Amino acid sequence: MIYCLTGKIIKKTLDTVVISCAGVGYAAQAPTTTAEALPAPGREATLYTVLSVTENDVSLYGFATEEQRACFKMLTAVSGVGPKAGLSILSILTPEKVALAASSGDHKAFTAAAGVGPKLAQRIALELKDKVGKGLAAGTGFAGGGAAAPAPASAPAQAVAALVSLGYTASDAAAAVARVDETLPVQDIIKIALRGLSRV
Repeated sequence: MIYCLTGKIIKKTLDTVVISCAGVGYAAQAPTTTAEALPAPGREATLYTVLSVTENDVSLYGFATEEQRACFKMLTAVSGVGPKAGLSILSILTPEKVALAASSGDHKAFTAAAGVGPKLAQRIALELKDKVGKGLAAGTGFAGGGAAAPAPASAPAQAVAALVSLGYTASDAAAAVARVDETLPVQDIIKIALRGLSRV
């Protein structure tokens, strides 16, 4: 399997990145967030990839971060979610927002993605709830997301981890944090989330 490609960006569009490695140009389908995050054509970059081989097709999907790649693999493992829907979701939601939406049961967040209807969105939230809840509690965002991750970098993920350490379930903690403004400092997010949890 091709895990990542490091080389010169030849071309970028909204949904495709072409990267040259050792004289070979690899075209990878990508979410719009990946194209925006990568440097301009002519510059060096690393593209984390997923290679999909089916009976009729061989496709390469590219991502700016390992977390996006892991999120894509988790999304496409859900019954009914194909690569197009996975890319569409990652074009509007960061991996962390996918994790928060799934663990809090907020299926409506997924319906904003092209090609994701209410039934599929509910299935995504249901199937990923426990997986990402455990990952958020561990500070990785995704259960089994590889090696032990450092402490969660973003304020919402830190707040979820703190609430879980206080004894709340990962899904309750994520649901409470999802209702709070994510731009606030971690301490404020925790205080507001605790107030919300105490009312339940």
